[in-house]
Amino acid sequence: MATTDLAVHGSTGQFAGSRIVNDFSLQVATVNGSGSQSANTVLLRTIFQMGVPVSGKNLFPSNIAGLPTWYTIRANKNGYIARKKEVDFLIAMNPETAIEDVKVLAAGAAVLYDEPLKLNAVRTDLTFYPVPFDKITATVCPEAKLRKLVKNMVYVGVAAHLLGLDMTEVEKAIRRQFGKKQKAADLNVNAVKAGYDYAVATIEKMDPYWISRMDENRGKIIIDGNSAAALGCMFAGVTVVTWYPITPSSSLVESLIDYMKKYRIGADGKATFAIVQAEDELAAVGMVIGAAWAGARSMTATSGPGISLMSEFTGLGYYAEVPAVIWDIQRVGPSTGLPTRTAQGDLLSTAFLSHGDTKHVLLFPASPEECFTMAQDAFNLAELAQTPVFVLSDLDLGMNNWMADQFQYPTTPIKRGKVLSKEDRDRLGGFARYKDVDGDGIGYRTIPGNSHPASAYFTRGSGHNEKGQYSERPDDYRNNMDRLNRKFEYLRTLVPKPQLVVNGTSEVGVIAYGTSHYATGESRDQLRKEHRVELDYLRVRAYPFSAEVHEFIAKHDRVYIIDQNRDAQMFQLLKLDLAAEQTEKLRSVRNYDGLPIDARSITSEIASQEGK
Repeated sequence: MATTDLAVHGSTGQFAGSRIVNDFSLQVATVNGSGSQSANTVLLRTIFQMGVPVSGKNLFPSNIAGLPTWYTIRANKNGYIARKKEVDFLIAMNPETAIEDVKVLAAGAAVLYDEPLKLNAVRTDLTFYPVPFDKITATVCPEAKLRKLVKNMVYVGVAAHLLGLDMTEVEKAIRRQFGKKQKAADLNVNAVKAGYDYAVATIEKMDPYWISRMDENRGKIIIDGNSAAALGCMFAGVTVVTWYPITPSSSLVESLIDYMKKYRIGADGKATFAIVQAEDELAAVGMVIGAAWAGARSMTATSGPGISLMSEFTGLGYYAEVPAVIWDIQRVGPSTGLPTRTAQGDLLSTAFLSHGDTKHVLLFPASPEECFTMAQDAFNLAELAQTPVFVLSDLDLGMNNWMADQFQYPTTPIKRGKVLSKEDRDRLGGFARYKDVDGDGIGYRTIPGNSHPASAYFTRGSGHNEKGQYSERPDDYRNNMDRLNRKFEYLRTLVPKPQLVVNGTSEVGVIAYGTSHYATGESRDQLRKEHRVELDYLRVRAYPFSAEVHEFIAKHDRVYIIDQNRDAQMFQLLKLDLAAEQTEKLRSVRNYDGLPIDARSITSEIASQEGK
């Protein structure tokens, strides 16, 4: 019988205390390479199919197999889907970490574990459910080499009984997971049923955690940010993709390859796109700039180390004014850092990437929906402004599964900016590639194929005048740099506006960006309920900052900036952008342990700084 001090009633073994319904965090601790990802996805999708808001976060090592891995599922009826700091229900399958995993749990948590681990001897203030997984697995899987994989589905079945999951939805999730692999799906369904039947017959429910059907997820899908980004790039009209594999960005291009092969093959059977794996990230971005100069919508995807290698070519793109889209799926640095942990640590390095006076456009998606839409924004902005545009996602968003609204088919036309046709050239009567004709800092360009005899120009990464002619004259260089800065200032009106989540009458504000959004929203509710601190909230979606960001800060006495990095990079970027008297209002809240930021950490830090 499970170790517990909670009451049960009668012979039914049902928990008699107050139930905690649709509000807990479940963690599965296994070994990397054991095949647990499919089982964990089935758990996540089952809860999702039951209409309960849910999120899943995978914490995996940077080797191929053998090291510990954890998968955390959070279910919350109020829609809080940020990582929860506490684990309420643990499924312990890894002998190496099991004792430590149990030791850090709060009193009252539940532990489902592999019986040989004898974890019920570790503590007396938890609810323990020992299960002989190997014995159960052997009854449904005669092939010994498959048992390690099938064993994971047995814990899905046991958890389904303990949490009250609908077995019809479990089977539906399994069938979806294995697709057309009927034999594999049948085997895993049988494994789940074996675990479920064992739990029904032998385990008394002694913990308070339950899932109950809701209707909150109607019309939603489950997708990871990288897949959403790939779809967005395809719909944006990308035709040239060059890349070098690096975690956590690889799956973006891998997904894009699959999509393009399915949807971008012409009637003649030939591809209408080119996807090239380069020898390194430097070569990849060089190819992007070359293709974009020739008129193609082109992109690459990388992470922090790749961004470092792209510095010189990115400077060429900025100074020669060639559009490019670069996805940075951020991970922990510096150097190799923690390749499979999440962070938002590339803001400063990317905003000013390359040497000299260089400033780049950055977009900050916070959801799969924005990965989809900002892909299109990025290509439009890159061509409108004739400059490299960076989309800064992160590992948490890119590689984890998220609930999302169904994507809307784009209805706005592609914006290619000031590209002159032969007819445009005749109409304007003159052409100087780097001349500011309209006062926005953006010159007109031509691309190969324009047959007008006066449409040619030199694309220079060295000093040049407004006609593209080589020049080392001080006034030519200064005029060119001033024009580039004028263009950057004009981009404040073109980049995605910030989301003004709450703009009330509080004297205190908070600013977040990217995946910090979810923990920030939950933290605001905690601060209101627990400390009577009300925060207005603005989510930044792009750099350069638009006027709304400045106005929000000007309106408040104190503004907390949420960063997932050590050096408070958004905080620093804002300080560089604001008037001196406004910078004194800023306060920093940071998280940089490689784990997705949680609400409780934000709440504790802001409450402390507010003197609560």
